[in-house]
Amino acid sequence: MKTIKQILAEKTKPLTTVAIDATVQKALELMRDRDIGAVMVVDGDMLKGIFSERDCLHKVASLGLNPKEIKVRDVMTSRVHYVTLDTEVAQGLALMTERFLRHLPVLDEQKKILGIVSIGDLVKAKISDQSFIIEQLEHYITS
Repeated sequence: MKTIKQILAEKTKPLTTVAIDATVQKALELMRDRDIGAVMVVDGDMLKGIFSERDCLHKVASLGLNPKEIKVRDVMTSRVHYVTLDTEVAQGLALMTERFLRHLPVLDEQKKILGIVSIGDLVKAKISDQSFIIEQLEHYITS
């Protein structure tokens, strides 16, 4: 089974963060420009939260707030679930399913940010693993 470390090694997009005092507009522009669904919110090099499309929809747009005036700190998800490099894909998927998450930051033992994985990254890895197993079983059966 693949680990988060293997998933991160395959990712090509650069890590995107936004400062905690940035506006929602700035975060949305970064997300649009990099074609991503979430950014990690940082204060220096410390993870303080995550801001996602869902946060924008539920905490900004649906309330009629102006993204140019609202700070990310006021609408981010501050209770962040995360995974580590040695977390297996199945464990990450289970956490995402249980908590209804679409993105998980990847942190090291000192809580340093190493990257982020999406539900799509993990599902793709799971399907790849299952396809390999099926291929091996078919080869075994026909040999």
